[in-house]
Amino acid sequence: MVLNNIEKLLEKYENGETSLKEEQVLKNYFTSDTVAPHLEMYKPMFAYFLGNQQEQFTKDVPLKTKTIFNYKWISVAAVAVLMLGFYFGTSFGNTDLGTYEDPQLAFNEFSKSMEMISTKFNKGASTVSYLNEVNKGTSTLGYLNEIENTTSIIFKN
Repeated sequence: MVLNNIEKLLEKYENGETSLKEEQVLKNYFTSDTVAPHLEMYKPMFAYFLGNQQEQFTKDVPLKTKTIFNYKWISVAAVAVLMLGFYFGTSFGNTDLGTYEDPQLAFNEFSKSMEMISTKFNKGASTVSYLNEVNKGTSTLGYLNEIENTTSIIFKN
């Protein structure tokens, strides 16, 4: 009778339908010396479970928290440094605006500046004068487009 009960419990155990009390009955039966010969194969498994149940972890677990660096404050500090730099850079900068008290002297300096700009501009414009030739070439290509249009009209009809 006891053997039939153990076999039914084993079948329930293999199907995962046993309760904790029923599993304890199985562990007690298989750790005893009186195990049926055809059920000897289950004895090492339940002995392992019983030994595993008595194990304890004895090492200390370190509970250090990882410090998280907040990058938002770096961006706030960078903006503050930039704003201070702009403010103090403009207030302590050179206050000389290049103005002249004498109008004739101002006119002469302005004339020198305009003459220098004019000579540099004319020098640059002379180096790109070949672009006029390119424009002439592209207008000639426009004539080729006209010829192509007329030939396509002729051959379509």
